[in-house]
This record gives sequence, structure tokens and C-alpha cells, in this order.
Amino acid sequence: MTLDPTARSVSIDMLIAFDTEQQLDFTAADELPSRERSQVREYVQSVLRRRSYLDFLVGEFSSISMVDMSAPLKNILRLSFYEMLYMEHIPDYATINEAVEIAKANLGSKTGDLVNAMLRHLQRDMATLPKPAFADRKKLIAVTYSHPEWLVERWVGRYGERDAFALMQANNQRPEYTVRVNAQRTSPENFKLRLQKAEVEFEESDWLPNYYKVSSLQPILQKGLLEKGLCQVQDVAAGMAPTILDAQPGEQVYDLCAAPGTKSIMLSDMMNGEGSILAVDQDARRLEKLAESALNYHAENIRIRRGDVTELELPPVNGVLLDAPCTGTGVIGKRADLRWRRTPEELAAIVQLQSKLLAQAATMVAKGGRLVYSTCSLEPEENWEQVQAFLAKHKGFELESLADYLPEEVLIEGGKAYQTFPHKHGCDGHFGVRLIRKS
Repeated sequence: MTLDPTARSVSIDMLIAFDTEQQLDFTAADELPSRERSQVREYVQSVLRRRSYLDFLVGEFSSISMVDMSAPLKNILRLSFYEMLYMEHIPDYATINEAVEIAKANLGSKTGDLVNAMLRHLQRDMATLPKPAFADRKKLIAVTYSHPEWLVERWVGRYGERDAFALMQANNQRPEYTVRVNAQRTSPENFKLRLQKAEVEFEESDWLPNYYKVSSLQPILQKGLLEKGLCQVQDVAAGMAPTILDAQPGEQVYDLCAAPGTKSIMLSDMMNGEGSILAVDQDARRLEKLAESALNYHAENIRIRRGDVTELELPPVNGVLLDAPCTGTGVIGKRADLRWRRTPEELAAIVQLQSKLLAQAATMVAKGGRLVYSTCSLEPEENWEQVQAFLAKHKGFELESLADYLPEEVLIEGGKAYQTFPHKHGCDGHFGVRLIRKS
């Protein structure tokens, strides 16, 4: 029996692909109506945010161990448990009925009966759910908060249990989104009127101009505000790197590792479309999206070049932004899949790549010019330690205070760097510094 695709069935297929191939491709939902496409994103990321805890509960209610359970059955149950536990506006019967239909269509009638029995068992025992109880403290925390054990060990060791728990809890909340107004297409006043007419609640940022935390992205999408280039989805912490670069109208600047281009577009806005921005990346597909975005946002001073930054030689300019590839541990609230993709070995490899990128970026900075290095990571090896290693080898650079650019509450290391945390600042976790070339 073949069922028509729904938000649930497409989400289950995507979760299976993530389990078996480590792939997460949201274009699989392109044929669904807009509202259901948004639902797929919420389902997939939400299940991944709670995956370890859901697996614990599924294991408690199942006669089949999680190790022996097939990926399709596992993900039908993960999604169904998530809906029944956390999505109160969806009736249990709707969840159970479709889960059973999907199981029967894909795995046979006996498996459909098993899914039905397990979900009805969960429904009966909702008030007395079993709690994780492991002698191994690290495993207990990892399962309770659905984070990998290696990351739990790092964060508890660095921040202590109380702060680490708060950070992990923040990563597991449904994310809030922020949009930045594109001043080349509209004014903040006009944009706020549009939000009010669309009945979107918003909160203006105290940290950076033209940023608004919104209650929902759906009305903004439906009104076409993104398609019209009036705003772009960008966390306020992601705007800090372009802010400290402080690009001026008429300047030449480089944005390295630029795709998907939100920072390039912000730089263009800051420069009033005057001067030039060379956006460099080696991913052709992402560069195509960058080019489309630049046209959409009227960022006409962006030029695009495909290339490997570690091997690229460019004439020195006054402003270089290197938003380096990183583990992304500061954004795993929005990108829940990253917590399950990253490994300690990958961290070590990324640190080496960042070092090469930073060294090459330094060759592109003119005397008196500035180099901004930033990541969306919380890991010291990628952030402050990376910068200190760079300065030890590049005596002609020095750190500059960020006090004139950013609020005091995000500054660290005597004001020479910024670091945001989801649980402390209510935004993504980002790090950055501004380096000046003295000689």
C-alpha cells in the first residue's frame, strides 16, 4: 500500500536518511504545501534535539532493543513519542492513527499492530514516565539532555554541571528567530509597520540596529518579505562579525568562506552598496544561492569568486572577514543534527583547517587594515586558543578592543573578543575578534 506523502511521512524518511547516511536534505519536502514544509523542519529538528531521551523512552516501552530495531520503526516511534509528549495541540489519536498507517504501509501489519500497542501504552502511562537512571553520570546527563557524551564531558568539565545543564536545556528549546532589515530595500519604520499589519509580535534588539526577534517566521514568509529582499533571517550574534569589521562605503573588503552570504549582504548594507565586496567560497552550489540572494537584496557591490581560501592569493585590502568553518556547537539549538554529526576527531581536524585559513587570510590584509576572525562555536580550541596561536606566529597583528562596537555583556578577554551563549544571552553562540595589521 502506498500512502500520499505528508509532513509526518516525509519527516520519518528524512530521519531514516540521517540515521543511515548522515544526510539531512530538506528539499525532500519541496512538493508539500508551505505550511507542511515548515512542519517537516520542526518535526525533524525537534526529534533530533530530543533523540537520546526519546530513544530511552522507546526502549522502555518496547520489547525490541534499540540496537535491534530497524531505522524505519525507530523513527516512526521517535516522531510519534515526540508528538505525544511535546505537541499538546495535536490530538493523540491523530498521531497514533497515522503512525500505524505508515508502519503498516512500509513494514507490514504486524509492525503496525506493535506501533499501535506501544503508543497506546505511552498514552496510558503519560503521567508516570520512567526516568533515566544510570550509574555512569556522563551517560545519565547525555541521555537526559540528548547531547553526545563527548560534548557533555567537555562542557561539564569547563562550565560545571549547573551552567552545562542550562546550556543543554537552551539547546533543546524550540528556537526563536531574528530577522535583520535590509536598509537598501526598506526603512526600519516601514518594516515594523509591515510586521504589525501581519500581526507578528516582535522585539527590537538593544545590541545591534535593524534586528528584530519575531514570534513566528511563517507570516513573514507568507507575506513575501524575504522574497522581496526586505529582510533576511539572521541571528543577532551572527551580525557581530560584520559589525566589528566596520566596513565603510567605498572600501574594498573580502568575505572569506562567505556562503550562504548573509554576512556579505549585511556588509553591502553597511557600505550603502558602495565600494566592493569579494565573496569567496569553494562550494559552487552555495555560491549560486549567494548570487541569487545578492540580486534579491540589491547588494550590487558583491562580486563572487569560487576558490579554496587556503590556496588563494589576493592583493591586500583594508578589511577581511573570515567566518571560519567550525564545529557549530554554538548553533546546535537550531541545527540539532550537528550534535550527532560532530566528533572529537573532527574538532581536531577543523582546528587545523582554521589555522590554515587564518594564516592565508592574514596575507590579504593591508598595513593598517583589519582582519575579523569569527566562528559559531563554543570550543576554546577554535576560538581564543586559535587566536593566541595565530598571534604567536604573526607578530605584525594585534587585537583591538571591541568596546566601541558591541555591548559589554558579550565581551570577554578584557574586551578583546566577544562570545555569546544561548543560555546566557538568548541568542546563538558566536565568537569573534578584530585584529589590526601593524606591520
